[in-house]
Amino acid sequence: MNIEQRFLLKAIEDKNFVCFNYEEKSFKDVKVLKFEDGLIYTNNGNFELEKIMKVVILKDRF
Repeated sequence: MNIEQRFLLKAIEDKNFVCFNYEEKSFKDVKVLKFEDGLIYTNNGNFELEKIMKVVILKDRF
């Protein structure tokens, strides 16, 4: 498990919003709902973990 995966798991536990880049698109204020099998399930759709870059955990909670 790499550092980005650990940050995402912590964001799920604490119910924090997340920002990240995915295939050169920027996603902001995303709710991470579930993380399994290399996929991240969010309120904006499903994303492959290998293509996610620059993960930022926000202080805002949902």
